[in-house]
Amino acid sequence: MSEQTTTRVFDGVEEFRAAVGELLGVGAWTEISQERINTFADVTEDWQWIHVDEERSKAGPYGATVAHGYLTLSLIPKLGGQIFRVDGPRMAVNYGLNKVRFPQPVTAGSRIRAVAHLVEVADVPGGVQGVVRYSIEIEGQDKPALVAETVRLLVP
Repeated sequence: MSEQTTTRVFDGVEEFRAAVGELLGVGAWTEISQERINTFADVTEDWQWIHVDEERSKAGPYGATVAHGYLTLSLIPKLGGQIFRVDGPRMAVNYGLNKVRFPQPVTAGSRIRAVAHLVEVADVPGGVQGVVRYSIEIEGQDKPALVAETVRLLVP
């Protein structure tokens, strides 16, 4: 994928709807530091050694500590916000997730970025629901760290 340099801006829901099936864009690389992993472990109280014990993890299956899968998932608002936005709705709220998978671990010090495709836009009670499929790539790796569909409610 090539680097995206600007955020794609949709002027309203109808313009967003017209993009169903399209690549919305590719975000910038973001480093996943050990400090970020440790902070996430503290917040979630998930201190499994594979995430926080750097010495033990050197002998583990990945040769280093790895980010929590849910840490990678939780970065979608940041990573996706670099890619696109829809102007016009009063607000956009997370409605849920579909088909979340973690095919490849993210080792500490790796860089990740999001690739977003618009899957569906549908009218629902209370607004418009958009489904965006994110693939979170790891720099230098063939398999993505994460593939998930996010469901967002755009409220007029």
